[in-house]
Amino acid sequence: MSGNQEPILVKEESVVGLPIPLLKLKSWQWWVLVSVNIFFLIGGQAASVLLGRFYYDQGGNSKWMATLVQTAAFPVLYIPLLLLGRSTSGSESSSEPACSLKYIVLIYVLLGVIIAGDNMLYSVGLLYLSASTYSLICATQLAFNAVFSYFINAQKFTALILNSVVLLSFSAALIALNDDADTPAGVPRSKYIVGFVCTLAASALYSLLLSLMQFSFEKILKRETFSVVLEMQIYTSLVATCVSVIGLFASGEWRTLHGEMEGYHKGQASYVLTLVWTAVTWQVCSVGVVGLIFLVTSLFSNVISTLSLAVTPLAALVVFRDKMSGVKVMAMLIALWGFASYVYQNHIDDLKVRRARQQAHTRRVEPPC
Repeated sequence: MSGNQEPILVKEESVVGLPIPLLKLKSWQWWVLVSVNIFFLIGGQAASVLLGRFYYDQGGNSKWMATLVQTAAFPVLYIPLLLLGRSTSGSESSSEPACSLKYIVLIYVLLGVIIAGDNMLYSVGLLYLSASTYSLICATQLAFNAVFSYFINAQKFTALILNSVVLLSFSAALIALNDDADTPAGVPRSKYIVGFVCTLAASALYSLLLSLMQFSFEKILKRETFSVVLEMQIYTSLVATCVSVIGLFASGEWRTLHGEMEGYHKGQASYVLTLVWTAVTWQVCSVGVVGLIFLVTSLFSNVISTLSLAVTPLAALVVFRDKMSGVKVMAMLIALWGFASYVYQNHIDDLKVRRARQQAHTRRVEPPC
């Protein structure tokens, strides 16, 4: 990944580390897989947010439990790792490790702790905000991603990217200043502000996390194969899960879980199923993210992840009857405008990369004089 010069839909010519079964796919089969992974990402992310809001609406109140379920189902990721990841083991084992085991462990631990903190911020935000408002604020992660990528990953900061950052920031400001905010029942204005700040901070921290992961792949691990990325996803989630469990017991919230289950409005079975399916849908989203990275590019995966945030407010309108005020509609349209600016910039970069590759290919095939 190399900042803005990474094309959205163009794979690198080098396919070292791409699972062998994927190399044998026909064009239509590739598009089917891409479509399935887009569905996993958008559907998983929307469903997990809606289930998280449902947990709070029905009487759930444990922020650490809401944090825990975001990573607890990480063993699900072993399925694609065992099915596809090991097919690259031969090519990976032939090269020397890019760094020692202790540095890899240190990276996993540091990133895992950041993920746990980020998930906690998201949990607090969703507790005090409606699902639609929460998702609109999360869209600012694209703006934060552009800023962090500029400083950490040497990404270009063009006029279109700057336009995207300004528009997404303005969209978030509209949400923050909206006096007619649709907060969940019983949530005062002061808690709404806390939810807004926590969600905004979580979006910034998530964008920082993406840039740090990219930096780790490029500068430290110096590999970004299918199994390496999946293993990072698995082991950072393991660390984040351990941190969440420690937080659950250290905070004393574990003592309230039995009473929370008994007082859950939809019953105890619904309480358990809500937590289980929230955990599963978060990992379905993760499978979609990783799948798009290797079928297309990491940038395309990030773009679809941001696009999915526009689906959740619409789903919240249907599921929770969230109020869609004029300010919120305006914020959504501005966010989509910022998103379009970001995508168009990368479309321009796509064309540049394609031209450069065609010129390089032409020079290779030209007969010597």
